[in-house]
Amino acid sequence: MACRSATLLLLALLLFYIAQASSDARIEEQDTHMEVVKGPNRRLLPFVDCGRLCKVRCSLHSRPNVCTRACGTCCARCNCVPPGTSGNREVCGRCYTDMKTHGNKPKCP
Repeated sequence: MACRSATLLLLALLLFYIAQASSDARIEEQDTHMEVVKGPNRRLLPFVDCGRLCKVRCSLHSRPNVCTRACGTCCARCNCVPPGTSGNREVCGRCYTDMKTHGNKPKCP
């Protein structure tokens, strides 16, 4: 009888730990996704290294600090930086091309 109780107790503990582990795994998975989710429309976006890409984009600009700051803002909002040092803005889509300054000039370099 004691052996049967011990076996049942071990089985119950084993089931408890399995349930706890699967619950923890689901919580970690949710936390991971919540870190990746960005923007008001709550969609998953790939990681873009804005600093490095904007430094390349603005390397030949006459005012590289101003360019890099504007590029960083555009990259953070649109999650994209066009290739090259100028042009190719259409690669990033409407988010990048349609962003304007307060003076109604294109914001993104």
